[in-house]
Amino acid sequence: RLLVANAVQTAALERLTPRETMVGILPFYHIYGMVVLMSGALRVGATVVTMPRFDFEQFLGLVQQHRVTMSYIVPPIVLALAKHPAVDNYDLSSLTDLLSGAAPLPEPVSKACGARIGVAVRQGYGLTETSPVTHFTPREGVNKPTSVGPAAPSTVFRVVDVATGEDAPTGGLGEVWVRGPQVMKGYLNNPEATRAMIDEDGWLHTGDIGRADEDGYLYVVDRVKELIKYKGFQVAPAELEAVVQSHPAVADAAVIPSPDVEAGEVPKAFVVLKPGASATADEIVDHVAGRVSPQKKVRRVEFIDAIPKVPSGKILRRALVERERAARGD
Repeated sequence: RLLVANAVQTAALERLTPRETMVGILPFYHIYGMVVLMSGALRVGATVVTMPRFDFEQFLGLVQQHRVTMSYIVPPIVLALAKHPAVDNYDLSSLTDLLSGAAPLPEPVSKACGARIGVAVRQGYGLTETSPVTHFTPREGVNKPTSVGPAAPSTVFRVVDVATGEDAPTGGLGEVWVRGPQVMKGYLNNPEATRAMIDEDGWLHTGDIGRADEDGYLYVVDRVKELIKYKGFQVAPAELEAVVQSHPAVADAAVIPSPDVEAGEVPKAFVVLKPGASATADEIVDHVAGRVSPQKKVRRVEFIDAIPKVPSGKILRRALVERERAARGD
């Protein structure tokens, strides 16, 4: 019932047609691929070109060969569309619509992708526990590049101050709470985890920090549990990742908390450079320092070959945290 409800909620604003051609780059066993891509296409009889596994150049070739019109994607693919040299070898002119979800999308990456291929990137948001969509920018709505859009039909949300438990003012940060027909009943055989996630009034506590503007558009900043605690300040890794990725030599980046005796934790950036590009750790630090407030500065940098990610595109931050703790003997 929840999956059907969410498919109907999404369809009401996506308005897919049988003329649509998409690439099935998302795993169909993942809630995003199953409900938004597969179910959405099946519901209207649209065409889905499947891929046995994701390969970026194969994806580009399929877009060109099948004249793909729209694609549901994840931030690493948006980043590749913005920066990968292979993009220039393919005709992507059939694309008219892109929607990114499953992980935060930095504004510089979104804008760079749009400028390069001529298609504005919309965003959506949700969780497995919400079947998954709670917010997305409608195809015919106002696209605010840093926002995941307004709530889906029949969905309401709150932004709750984590310190006071009261609703945050417009523009104020807080934990995102959601209620709607797509919210799960609970975790199987785990009532304790269910009670921690869903309160007595039916509000699902997402664990994500966000803010809402005067138009009801939601902006997701980061996970509550992933905020870096620097000298009493809370620093969002996703915000710093967006700044690091805006450096012209950077192909990808991830930011984690690095243990520090004086500060408790300091932001550390793991950086992947573009092929043939060069940059020093000091250059990355200075690039960030000139664009953020002092407490948000990246204090440490390490260059690596690739950022570990799960199939949906989310950064596997835990692996980097464990690597950092092992390196520092914690």
